[in-house]
Amino acid sequence: MSVTTRPTTLTVLSDEEIAITRDFAAPRELIFDMHTRPEHLTKWLLGPEGWTMPTCEIDLRPGGAWHFGWRNVDGDELEMTGEYREVVRPERYVNTERWGGEWPETLITTTFTEQDGVTTVVFIQRDLWDEDAFRAHERDWNRMFNILADYTEKRSTRP
Repeated sequence: MSVTTRPTTLTVLSDEEIAITRDFAAPRELIFDMHTRPEHLTKWLLGPEGWTMPTCEIDLRPGGAWHFGWRNVDGDELEMTGEYREVVRPERYVNTERWGGEWPETLITTTFTEQDGVTTVVFIQRDLWDEDAFRAHERDWNRMFNILADYTEKRSTRP
């Protein structure tokens, strides 16, 4: 079954808060798993073109830590860590995000709602630091959610 989904949208909620929204033609349990299981995240949470995700560690529980690491074709690496504050499967999770160094910690709430087999994901990030961060999020999340939509469609149409 193929369902047309709308594109990823970014909405500025305040000076330091954005909402990123996307519909996926799949049950919310599957989409929740795509966001919380390493074997899925490493296939789509890739950032800019040319990056891979060799590190993906998740302890999905309140107080549990997560650690993601990316590498590009030139060997450059980026890492991000955080902690889960709330996990209500398959409805939502709340987590912190830290890039390290001087970068501020941000708080993210991700919700999953389903209607008629289409799951809407809303990703709200607080405490973003500047306009460039907003634009990078818009570009990269649109790309990554496109990859996720393709990956999900392939997984849900397997015999």
